[in-house]
Amino acid sequence: MKIYVMTDMEGVAGVLNFPDWCSPGGRYYELGKELLTEEVNAAVDGLFAGGATTVVVSDGHGGGGIHSHQLDRRVEYLRGWPTGWPFLLDESFDAVAFVGQHAKAGTPFAHLAHTQSCEYLDLSVNGVSIGEFGQLAMCAAELGVRTIFGSGDRAFCQEARTLVPGIETVEVKRGTAPGSGDECSRAEYRDRNTAVIQMHPERAREAVRAGAERAVRRAGAEDFGIIPLEPPFECILRLRHTENRSRRRCVATHPSSVIAVMNQSLDQQRLEDESA
Repeated sequence: MKIYVMTDMEGVAGVLNFPDWCSPGGRYYELGKELLTEEVNAAVDGLFAGGATTVVVSDGHGGGGIHSHQLDRRVEYLRGWPTGWPFLLDESFDAVAFVGQHAKAGTPFAHLAHTQSCEYLDLSVNGVSIGEFGQLAMCAAELGVRTIFGSGDRAFCQEARTLVPGIETVEVKRGTAPGSGDECSRAEYRDRNTAVIQMHPERAREAVRAGAERAVRRAGAEDFGIIPLEPPFECILRLRHTENRSRRRCVATHPSSVIAVMNQSLDQQRLEDESA
């Protein structure tokens, strides 16, 4: 079984905030990369134990989140996606797994929730609100590739199970801030969702390894992991207000492909000022 692993940093046990842990130059950025790399290695070990034959690890964090030289030597490391969505995922893969994933923007009781950036207020496809997990999982579904595993904070795990019934999830921490934060500007939202209760990183890795192994074994015996898609597709992106700009609403459409609609750039979309 050939598996594509999408990684991010905000959903990793031990990572606490954006500026110190998730941003290049932050005080603990290199430690954050180490924590992610070790959590990915735990997942990879579980995937191989469950029956995976090939694992490709995609470094999905903005500034780069993985120490590639510390990765499990059995994997291939992917960084850079010249063709956009779905980030070099194709029909040759049997399944997708996520490690270190966070919940979508506006999720209550989530840790470091956002979608792409803290400027996003909401992103939806055909009326279904999604985050970064949903974007790739929908693209995978169009390709016929199953989404079988995800680890991150509790809110993300709930989001993943709602969108992909049957998916195996592992919770390594939980946010404690109520409310959506929809009233926040981009800068305010960046600092809002930092309250958290976390597992010790070593315990988290043990749980991630066990969950990844379960996911692969279940995928060999059960039918789950494909999101039903019904064209045509309408993607609506709502952007937060900033210090210099009011909220905006962007709409993209495509008659047959969710991948194509994801790849429409902002200058191809209809931009609307929500305050008008």
